[in-house]
Amino acid sequence: MKTIRYGQQFIDENDIQAVIDVLNSDFLTCGPAVEKFEKAIAEYTQSKYAIAVCNATAGLHLACLALGLSTEDTLWTSPNTFVASANCALYCGSKVDFVDIDPRTYNLSVSALASKLKQAQKENRLPKVVVPVHFAGMSCDMAEINQLSKEYGFRVIEDASHAVGGKYLGKPVGNCEYADFAVFSLHPVKIITTGEGGVVLTNNTELYEKVKFLRSHGVLRNKHLSDTVGPWYYELIELGYNYRITDLQCALGWSQLTKIENFVKRRHELALRYDQHLQDLPLQRPIYRSADSYSALHLYPILVEENKHGKTRREVFDALVERGIGVNVHYIPVHTQPLYQRMGFKEQDFPQAVDYYTKAISLPMHYGLTDQEQDHIIKSLYEILL
Repeated sequence: MKTIRYGQQFIDENDIQAVIDVLNSDFLTCGPAVEKFEKAIAEYTQSKYAIAVCNATAGLHLACLALGLSTEDTLWTSPNTFVASANCALYCGSKVDFVDIDPRTYNLSVSALASKLKQAQKENRLPKVVVPVHFAGMSCDMAEINQLSKEYGFRVIEDASHAVGGKYLGKPVGNCEYADFAVFSLHPVKIITTGEGGVVLTNNTELYEKVKFLRSHGVLRNKHLSDTVGPWYYELIELGYNYRITDLQCALGWSQLTKIENFVKRRHELALRYDQHLQDLPLQRPIYRSADSYSALHLYPILVEENKHGKTRREVFDALVERGIGVNVHYIPVHTQPLYQRMGFKEQDFPQAVDYYTKAISLPMHYGLTDQEQDHIIKSLYEILL
């Protein structure tokens, strides 16, 4: 039996044709398909600006640079995330700290954030930037975080890598009403894909210009100088990066974006079937879904507790893999990684994140997952756990 993957892209003939059209055009990169995709995703998210980049890690780095994060500063984020949410600060020479997660949503805990900010203010060590991560596709409580940002003076970058297609308070995630930036991932396992890719969103014109400038080496082309010196002329103003994305990728992204509502709808149908069919198993309840948030449902995690059925998380994981089910674990808490351990973090510094990690398994969740495949997953869990 073919392995059922935990996540994968769905590509149709329209996607293929969109890429072929670019191959037959004059531009494979730095052409009109990039701007077309950026305009479309800005309109979709109701944000003022969108800058497409080579991946979400690059997007987070650019957002940090645009906000002036430097060696004297600190960035706070969730430990329950991929390492890029924290590493983006290290790229800027900044320090990193973490805020533990809410045990219901597995997102950054707003109450823990408020407590930590209060203490940090007393000790004169407030963060310059906070990066809330919309874990599994459900938005953090951005209105509350925004209110704290006004009170304590930090900037906000939403790591919305999981959440394109989701909503918060009835508006699209990425509209940046409560943040300086939002960043999407367009990796093949995410809601829509460009192969590799990401998008930086903002409503601030100055920040937009800064990110766009740094995305392409920090090089400036000035029409006045081009007219006086020559059309070849450019100036390197500051150290930037080649974080550009190609027209091929953006053509695919534009085509994928036209299907995003169906992609998310199918994920909700799959999640409902999981909810209904797994409720009699000795598993911790499904991830809490806030009434304020319409999740993009990038992931469907279950929590395996050995004392309820006598099997370890590893035993359940391996048994599913043996049945052709490609499960995964999201995430190893960032502060437990060797790099961060060398910075002085201890495993139990953020106990909620560690507790979640020791139990979590991500079940397959993607648009192409069939009812028959999902039935096999559900049946397998009953065989393993009962």
